[in-house]
Amino acid sequence: MYWAAGFASSRPCVVELGRNHSLPLGLCASEQQQSLYGYIIAFPLQDYGGIMSVLGSDSWWKKTLYITGGALLAAAAYLLHELLAIKEQELDSKDAIILHQFSRPKNGVPSLSPFCLKIETYLRMVDLPYQNYFDGKLSPQGKMPWIEYNHEQASGSEFIVDFLEEKLGVNLNKNLTPQERAVSRAVTKMVEEHLYTIAYCQWVDNLEETQKLLAMSGPLSDTLKWLLSHLNGSMVRREMYGHGIGRFSKEEVYALMEKDMRTLATLLDKKYFMGSKMSTLDATVFGHLAQAMWTLPGTRPEQLIKGELINLAMFCERMRRRFWPEWFVEVEDLYYDGDSESSSGGSPTGQLDFGLFSRTDTLDDSDGSSQSAGHSHTNSPDSDHSLFDSD
Repeated sequence: MYWAAGFASSRPCVVELGRNHSLPLGLCASEQQQSLYGYIIAFPLQDYGGIMSVLGSDSWWKKTLYITGGALLAAAAYLLHELLAIKEQELDSKDAIILHQFSRPKNGVPSLSPFCLKIETYLRMVDLPYQNYFDGKLSPQGKMPWIEYNHEQASGSEFIVDFLEEKLGVNLNKNLTPQERAVSRAVTKMVEEHLYTIAYCQWVDNLEETQKLLAMSGPLSDTLKWLLSHLNGSMVRREMYGHGIGRFSKEEVYALMEKDMRTLATLLDKKYFMGSKMSTLDATVFGHLAQAMWTLPGTRPEQLIKGELINLAMFCERMRRRFWPEWFVEVEDLYYDGDSESSSGGSPTGQLDFGLFSRTDTLDDSDGSSQSAGHSHTNSPDSDHSLFDSD
């Protein structure tokens, strides 16, 4: 007698683990996230002898065995639901920015999602205090990240930035000329729509290593990691195929990724992508390149960014030091030496999980472009002497 546990669903691509609790599967580079809605069920598999068809004629001990097996699987399903269920909390977004995003990974990187990292970095760049909420709940549009402010919601990284500019008057692009704004938007679309190949590296070609970064605990943590990573990998494959990039061979996918990274390295001829002043584009590029820099040890993206395209690594490190003072990495993790074990920096110090953040203790921007009205900053003592803060 064989038993199987599976997902029951009334909609394609969706599975729910209990009432009102969804399983978010969107750690990849796409903002089009999928939630799975349905129920975990346990069911017997019919064997070659058609044993289930003659259940009524089986002896009492066989019936007891079947029932016991089903009960055990049902208990396992319930335990899985309890491990994944997130306790609902009452949130008040009055005069407060609530940032909904995926939970922190294990290696100290703030997020495996480039879009979550983009928005949280952006909030720090414009010096807006916010409250993290790692509930995994997607927005009504099915996206992650999303924010709440004064009981209004905004989802999709581009619309979140527009929303904050309108409601709070912050604008990192105010000093850009119309031509520079056009270039910034074009590069943003290249990064968000075409540098999707980094997600391929994470969730398809380097799936086992990415799986290790998922932060889960409990008796079924390894099973849950395997399940989440493989489901997410399947969605990345499907989305990339629909996009068109996934229709090419692995070598061709990597060739496209390398062209994009070389283009970024050519554009980065100053401290930031649009010159000496920060812009929204810097948050966008950092969110994506940080994945290659710190989550893909020994891969082609890491070899490029820490080797031949070292100016991209310097940019990532500059952004990390300036806007993520609690995120530490080993010095040797900034360069690629050909050994994936040594290049990963050993055991990087874990990131402190600050729920509420305000960038009041990081380097003051001399050009004033990152400041919002009413906020003051203090200098980091070692920032002015860093190789990664120089042009």
